[in-house]
Amino acid sequence: MTQNPGKPASPADPRALDLYDFAKSGRQAAGALRVSQMPRMLAEVPVDAPDRDTVFTWQGEGSTQPELQDDGAEAPQPYLRLAVHGSVWLTCQRCLQSYSQHLDVDATYRIVATEEEADEFPLDDDEVEVIVGSRQFDLVDLIEEELLLSLPLVPKHNVCPEVHESLLAGGSDEAGDEPDESGAAEEEEKPNPFAVLEKLKQGGPDGKKH
Repeated sequence: MTQNPGKPASPADPRALDLYDFAKSGRQAAGALRVSQMPRMLAEVPVDAPDRDTVFTWQGEGSTQPELQDDGAEAPQPYLRLAVHGSVWLTCQRCLQSYSQHLDVDATYRIVATEEEADEFPLDDDEVEVIVGSRQFDLVDLIEEELLLSLPLVPKHNVCPEVHESLLAGGSDEAGDEPDESGAAEEEEKPNPFAVLEKLKQGGPDGKKH
């Protein structure tokens, strides 16, 4: 991607960014976003988390790259690179305690003018995504969307806290770790209805054999 290290950071509002000018001018911008500024991300944070309002830092860089057009000529086309780093508190699905999950986003986007163009755009490079640009582009919404996509499908500790694992050891069936074994033990303790029926057949109404 074309680099423009000499360009100063853009002072533009990240919620109303002229994305075409940002790319054409090779501008750079950086900032920080709190989870409380991203409602959909905040909804993923447990209410009992030690810190629900963590901070993500982001950096954006615009550029253009020459691309071959339908008429055979090359023309500069707009691109955006976005990097986001930070941590958010989630609920571990294994022990149900809160834990801090680090998230990293490093994405490159080809900027197009319409949704139709985005749908038809040939993606030869899996590392490049397509977004519809505008003169009032909400970069914060794009950052939030990328963070949501970066969340693990099943949030969990690398190693759950020992104290909670010891509690689970005494009630594994409640946690759902060993439902089959505990269920089998319960079945063994219950009287077999067929065995009871057989005893009734062997004895009379008073329980004595004939």
